[in-house]
Amino acid sequence: MKKLLILLFCLFTFFNNLAFADRIKDMASIAGVRTNQLVGYGLVVGLAKTGDGSVELTKQSIASMIKQFGVIATNADINASNAANVMVTATLPPFAKPGQTIDVTVSTIGKAKSLKGGTLLMTAMKGADGEVYAIAQGNLVVGGLGVEGADGSSTIQGTPTVGRIPSGATVEKMVATTFLEKNNIVLNLHQADFSQADKIAETINDTFGPEVATPLDSTSIKVRTPEKPSQKVSFIGLLENLNFEPVTPKAKVVVNSRTGTVVIGGDVRISPAAVAHGSLSVKIQEDTKLLSEGTGTVVGTSATVAGTAATTAQETNIDVDEQPARAFVFDPGIELQTLVDALNETGTTATDMVAILEALREAGALRAELIVI
Repeated sequence: MKKLLILLFCLFTFFNNLAFADRIKDMASIAGVRTNQLVGYGLVVGLAKTGDGSVELTKQSIASMIKQFGVIATNADINASNAANVMVTATLPPFAKPGQTIDVTVSTIGKAKSLKGGTLLMTAMKGADGEVYAIAQGNLVVGGLGVEGADGSSTIQGTPTVGRIPSGATVEKMVATTFLEKNNIVLNLHQADFSQADKIAETINDTFGPEVATPLDSTSIKVRTPEKPSQKVSFIGLLENLNFEPVTPKAKVVVNSRTGTVVIGGDVRISPAAVAHGSLSVKIQEDTKLLSEGTGTVVGTSATVAGTAATTAQETNIDVDEQPARAFVFDPGIELQTLVDALNETGTTATDMVAILEALREAGALRAELIVI
């Protein structure tokens, strides 16, 4: 019974530690193993009179396209109400091979109101080097909806000017890579941190042997890999799934100035400081007060004023409402929860909280990096 309890305790401790562990693949990426952006200019046809209409660029594109089939036409002969010129974008995943398919996104660049029911004609997808890496074509899936009445009224739900073609492009060319030729790989951390880089290198060496991993700087870790391609893939698969206990991140306070969102890291601490917070509300209301009415005599349809004219005066009311300032003192090295509780008790808004945090930073009491985005 005693041995069983010890075993259960060990298993509980093991899984409890795993619950707070991170995988290397979630914290870092392999240098050179990356996606590539593709873009192309294309033509969508088959629209229900929701196309570009009189846009000359669309007419020129149609004329150039049908010219390839031996049909000569001028822009005056073409009505582009059922067609739209579009930009086609896609992301080419790493190690994508010719013949594989990828999703594409189609977006209008002219006057088209909706791409619903349209078909993208064959479009070359180019990379940053100008080379063609994929060919896109197919029927669009459009989630948005646009409706227009005869009186000019209209309603739009979603974004009908953007569509998607699942598996709409076929890869024609593979991006060259030296992944299998090198004896080392480099892991790049998503967040630069010297302690984190050293911790990951230590975990790799404890698992695969000494001097397998070498931290290069706060971002990169060089890892020695097997020479055979099959062994290299298996090694990286094991490497990415190694669990390790991450180090404590740098204390940060992130403020979104547009939305008023404030995110405070768990390690944010405050040096001894006193904060007084209150609110002052001033309300000014102006009105015109009538002191005496003027006298007049009505003659026919016109009125003439005789005697005294109406007397008025400006009346201004000023109401000042000042809430008593609430003061609170931070003890040395208080943690996040104490800080948040103290700010919430004062009834601070997001703007007030930002002002308090900025004041604490200027006073040197905020032991964290303040980032405003």
